[in-house]
Amino acid sequence: MTLDELLSARDRLRRARFKGITTVTLDGETLTYKSDAQMAAALAAIEAEITNLSGGSRPRTIYPKTSKGLT
Repeated sequence: MTLDELLSARDRLRRARFKGITTVTLDGETLTYKSDAQMAAALAAIEAEITNLSGGSRPRTIYPKTSKGLT
């Protein structure tokens, strides 16, 4: 899926979840989730893929700690 398709799917799934709807149609395929936890897992997977396609996570800042070996 492209980034635009993923963003659209995420938005539709979020709207359905917030309305309490468990059946969603994405790209012509009807999906029925058994629980909110399943919807949350699907959203997390979509978010991870969006992050992956949009350049990954933010770079981390590393602060080196040095010493002269003296206690």
